Amino acid sequence: MRLNGLKIAVLMESDFYEPEILYYQRRFAEEGAETHFLTRLWGNDRLVFRGHEHGLPFEVDESFEELDEYGLKEFAAVIVPSGIVADRLRYTEEVDRLPPAAAFLRRAFADPAIVKGIICHGMWLAAPIPQVIRGRRAVVHNNLLGDLRNMGGVFVDQDIVVDRDLVTARTGNHCHLFARTIIEQLAARRSSAD
Repeated sequence: MRLNGLKIAVLMESDFYEPEILYYQRRFAEEGAETHFLTRLWGNDRLVFRGHEHGLPFEVDESFEELDEYGLKEFAAVIVPSGIVADRLRYTEEVDRLPPAAAFLRRAFADPAIVKGIICHGMWLAAPIPQVIRGRRAVVHNNLLGDLRNMGGVFVDQDIVVDRDLVTARTGNHCHLFARTIIEQLAARRSSAD
C-alpha cells in the first residue's frame, strides 16, 4: 500500500457529487491512506449533508476550523471536490472577512508539502484567494473558465493538470483519474523522501 499512514482531507458540504465522494472514500483506503472529511460544523458535533444527484446522506464530524498549523501539516493532501460544495463553503457571515474555508485553503497552499487537489467547480473556493492560483496551470469545468482566468490562472485543455503541488481535474466524472494522479503524486513524494 503506497500511501500507508498518510492522511488525506476532503472538504464537504451539501450538494456533493455522490459517485466522486464514495470513490475517494474507498480508493484512498485501498492505498493505505486515511481519508478525513472536513467541514465547517457551526458549533455542532456532526452534520449530515445530502448529495446533489440522489440526496444520499453523508455524516461529517471533523472541522477544518479546529485545525492548527500542526494539525494541517498532518495531511499529505487537501481536496476540494466538485458539485456545489465549494460554493456552499465559501459562505461567510462577515462580508469583510475571508470565508473560513477559503482561509483554510490559503493555509494549505502556503505549504508546498501538501498536495492540493481541486476538481471541477471546486475552483470556486479559490476565488476569494486568487493569489494562490495566479500564474498556475489548471483545468476547470467549462462553466468556470472565466473564474479561472479572472484569478490569473492559465487554462490547460486537459482532463487532469499537475502544476507542482496543485492537481486539477475538469469534472466530477474524472474523479478516478484525479484520485489516481493524487495517489501517484503522493507516492512519488514519499519515494523521493526515502
